[in-house]
Amino acid sequence: MVSPSRTPEAVHSPGGTTTPRAAALVDEVRAVVGRGLPPDATAHLVGEALAPHLGADDLLTPEQHEGDPHRYRQHLLHAEPDGGFSVVALVWLPGQSTSIHDHVAWCVTGVHRGEEHERRYWLRPAESPAAQARLVPTQDVVSPAGTVAGFAPPGDIHRVWNGGTGTAISLHLYGADVSRLGSSVRRVYELPEVHEGPPKARA
Repeated sequence: MVSPSRTPEAVHSPGGTTTPRAAALVDEVRAVVGRGLPPDATAHLVGEALAPHLGADDLLTPEQHEGDPHRYRQHLLHAEPDGGFSVVALVWLPGQSTSIHDHVAWCVTGVHRGEEHERRYWLRPAESPAAQARLVPTQDVVSPAGTVAGFAPPGDIHRVWNGGTGTAISLHLYGADVSRLGSSVRRVYELPEVHEGPPKARA
């Protein structure tokens, strides 16, 4: 089943204190978004802006390092007033994960502490009215601290989790106002997985 979702899976913390480094990152992202480029290009340039800040001790406040024992936690760092983008810090305790989902807009992720695990998917359409669509895993990725990835719909279906033994923290930047929407998730996919490759491109 593919279901729309506006309900955040994470425990959310409202926006609060922003460090000078985080404020500088926001200014850099604002300059990129203001260029009005296509989503893929925007995500790429936002990733370049984010990368130098990852791992810096002064990027987040002590409170923005705090997790939750029940679910991964999202700390809102910034939501642009015109809805153009948002910046959040996600804190993952060991074993915490998202559902399989896609996104409302372009997304850039950067690992700040620990490592983030990800499985990416291709959606195989139903072959007949009586059949069901299926998810085909296409790539498993383990991203250590400092890793940046950017993507834009379509083709952005994935699941993310902390497969390590310590806390992981990642920065996520979205081309939407998640403080208003409540989540960056467009749809949650509750479909069976099939382990086969996507169809090859035809000549």
